[in-house]
Amino acid sequence: MISDNSFMTTTDDDLQKNTVGELKPYNAPITLVEYDPSWPDLFEREANRIRAVLGSKALQIEHVGSTSVPGLCAKPIIDMLLVVKDSADEPSYVPALEKAGYKLRIRESDWLEHRLFKGPDTDINLHVFSAGTPEIDRMLRFRNWLRFNESNRKKYAQVKRSLAKNKWRHVQHYADAKSSVVQEIMMRANAAQES
Repeated sequence: MISDNSFMTTTDDDLQKNTVGELKPYNAPITLVEYDPSWPDLFEREANRIRAVLGSKALQIEHVGSTSVPGLCAKPIIDMLLVVKDSADEPSYVPALEKAGYKLRIRESDWLEHRLFKGPDTDINLHVFSAGTPEIDRMLRFRNWLRFNESNRKKYAQVKRSLAKNKWRHVQHYADAKSSVVQEIMMRANAAQES
């Protein structure tokens, strides 16, 4: 278990292995902004574009991450969840997304066949998973819990603000550093669902 004072950091080699194209160091603090009420509209615009591109191959599209939680500070990047039949079957959806301007940036074959795309004109992280992957439920449960639970939302914001001040070689290292608070909040969300 990760303690509050330590965290596992993804190595540069791991990041490069999963990055499509060149891995560029970030080497800066994280920019967090207050919740922007235009974020749901940006999500909806992208979701509609993806639905138009993929049709029925887009089994589910959700707004996830901090920009999906009213009242929570966030990096001004819209996190989206796209569920397809089989995310490892890239020929079934990647060419259509690329033709529409989306760029495949991450291919994590060893972690749930996760794929991540950047958007053509809106700063997004489009996370792609296969139908039935447990991470889908985890992401939605975390989002829903933070929307509902003000004390956990405030705690998460406090940790994010504190960590964001540091200089991070890669944004993934900032995400890794949040893992202990995310685990703690997920334990509460899971316990509440089971009761």
